[in-house]
Amino acid sequence: MKFIHSKDRLESVSDGVFAFAATLMVVNIGINTSITSFTDELPNFISFAVSFFVMMAIWKVHYNFYRRTNYIDNWIIGLNMVLLFTVLFYIFPIRSLLNTGIGGEMISKENFSNIFQLYSIGFSLIFICFHLLYFRAYKKDRENDKNLKLLFYSRHFLIFILVGIISFLLAKFQIGLMYGVPGFIYAFLGPLCYFHSVRFHKKHNLKF
Repeated sequence: MKFIHSKDRLESVSDGVFAFAATLMVVNIGINTSITSFTDELPNFISFAVSFFVMMAIWKVHYNFYRRTNYIDNWIIGLNMVLLFTVLFYIFPIRSLLNTGIGGEMISKENFSNIFQLYSIGFSLIFICFHLLYFRAYKKDRENDKNLKLLFYSRHFLIFILVGIISFLLAKFQIGLMYGVPGFIYAFLGPLCYFHSVRFHKKHNLKF
């Protein structure tokens, strides 16, 4: 017997995991803060703020996917679980990377490379999940009158995966590591996504 999957329950459990991830980020922030220690705690507040808004940006991408399709099957549910697991994993390297950069914390070159590698792995895994979610929906959601939009975003997130892999390799082989090259490489996301969008729209004569 084939069950009808509940989109509402899938979104509810996803929102719960995002809320839990935000809770993990805020643990120990401000517990012992006083007027005299606020300056010392400021780097932690800043790293939390940046991490929080990065998390909310990922949530918005997740939110957009379920606005663009109503198709749910076991593959979508499974990919969504992997995505949520990766989000929980992702918060630790991003906080460590930000604390190192903002707080001026001394760290060895090897450890700095490892943090960048973890960040790149988490980043790539998140967008692999989004790519596969959109591709699955594109293949199966034939009732969607904007099916090509699903294909567009499936290819769009391939760019994110590629940049994440390049960042990982730069960090792995410590190429420009001390100058933050594995981080600055993410600046290419903007122009690459723009050129992909222009090319896709022109090829399919679409206006999204």
